[in-house]
Amino acid sequence: MSSMSKLLPTVLVATALLLSITEHNYPATAGTCVAATSCGQQPIQFIPGQRITVEVANLTESVVQLQQVSSTDPLPISPGQVYSFVRGGRTDPNFSVVLWDAIGLPIKVELLKPQARTLRIEVRPGGRPPGDRSIYLGDDGRVAVF
Repeated sequence: MSSMSKLLPTVLVATALLLSITEHNYPATAGTCVAATSCGQQPIQFIPGQRITVEVANLTESVVQLQQVSSTDPLPISPGQVYSFVRGGRTDPNFSVVLWDAIGLPIKVELLKPQARTLRIEVRPGGRPPGDRSIYLGDDGRVAVF
C-alpha cells in the first residue's frame, strides 16, 4: 500500500502535465488561398525611392492634428477635409507623420493604396486609447502604423 500511495501522486502530476501540454497544441493545417478573396489583406508597399502623393482624410467629427516629423509644425485637418502632400524620392526616401485628435479622443487609421503612387490615410474615430498615432514609410517602401 505504501508503494501505491507514492506512485499515485506521481501519476497524477504526470497526467496533469501531459494534458496541459497537449491542450495547447493545435495541428498545423494547410489551405489554399484565392487571391483577393481569402488571402487576407496584403501590406501596403511602394517602390523604394518613388515619389508618392499622401492623402490624409479626416473622417472623424473633430479636428485632427497632422505633423510631418522634421518637416512641418502641426497642421489642423477639419472633419471631412482631405490634406495632400508629396513625399519620397531619392533624396527623401522615408518619412513619418504623427496624428492626434485635438480633444484627445482615440483615433484609428486605415491605409489604402487607391493608385500606384498614392497612399491614402483615412483617420476614423475609435480604437483603443490612445489609438493609432503615427505612420511610417520606410526606405524599403513598406508602410507601417504605430
